[in-house]
Amino acid sequence: MKTGIAHLPLHGGKAPSWLFQRMKRLAREIVIAVVSEYGPQEMLKRLSDPFWFQAFGCVLGFDWHSSGVTTTTCGALKEGVKGFERELGLFIAGGKGGTSRKTPSEIIRVGDQLSCDPAKLVYASRMSAKVDSSAVQDGYQLYHHAFIFTKSGDWAVVQQGMNDANKYARRYHWLGSRVANFVVEPHQAICCDSSGNTLNMVAVASEEARQSAVILSQIKPDILVGEIKKIQTLHLPPRHHVDVHDIHPERLYKIFIKTYENIPKDFESLLGIEGVGPKTIRALALISEIVYGKSPSFQDPVRYSFAHGGKDGHPYPVDREVYDRTIGILKNALKQAKVGNSEKVEAIKRLNSFIT
Repeated sequence: MKTGIAHLPLHGGKAPSWLFQRMKRLAREIVIAVVSEYGPQEMLKRLSDPFWFQAFGCVLGFDWHSSGVTTTTCGALKEGVKGFERELGLFIAGGKGGTSRKTPSEIIRVGDQLSCDPAKLVYASRMSAKVDSSAVQDGYQLYHHAFIFTKSGDWAVVQQGMNDANKYARRYHWLGSRVANFVVEPHQAICCDSSGNTLNMVAVASEEARQSAVILSQIKPDILVGEIKKIQTLHLPPRHHVDVHDIHPERLYKIFIKTYENIPKDFESLLGIEGVGPKTIRALALISEIVYGKSPSFQDPVRYSFAHGGKDGHPYPVDREVYDRTIGILKNALKQAKVGNSEKVEAIKRLNSFIT
């Protein structure tokens, strides 16, 4: 289930080395604290919450409203737990750009440390990305995909797409334990202003369009391409949500051959076919509406705290001395707890009572 969506302005730059090294160390201690107290599944639950994740990024000292908080926080988290994965029972794969495409191989690489079939995790990683890039077309191109999982097979996803037109990024959070169906309302989303042109093929209202798309994918490619060419001769009103001029029949022909030969049994199977992307889904959705009168949904599915300052100096520059002291206190408290002296950990817990 998608547990939330966050919107962040696109910012350039990167975390300076002196800050990123501290982010890794503090992230590691926080993860150890959460996992030791509540178990690795709780860490997945928290990372899948966009508000908790944002607060986590702020505690680590990154920009509070920057798109970079996603990639840098996930990077610090991945580097921070490196070498402790087996002990924590928590693994992190993927990342930004080309690193995101290594997610399947990174999952398979630790397969011998898991008590579940790693292929199921690879599938979950791939389908969550497919849904947010092809089944929900909101104008944001995915460029970051972090897949966090436990040895028992529980998982969470933090992925982000960017929109060059509005200069914003959109971060998507998933929690595997709540996913009942990848292609039928797999999200419990946070509402926001809709751009008005989102193709949402995973909405309940798109059920008939999903069924029609599966039927159409089993029709001979020549017939499908012929229908698209007919549609492109029509003059469609400006309010139409799908721009047919973005659909190129000749490019889709090879994909239609693949769907025709694979005969998908349902929409999830169709979406999972290699090569089936946004343009294929849009084309099938459009033909479904024209041929069968089954219109898909265009309802957009979308619905922080300072501890050490921020990289960009807001609300104030990162205080390195305080940052290092925080890491030291937390690390020492956890070390004491391991030998039976949990007094410092309990003291940290009690701090919450003063601010609630």
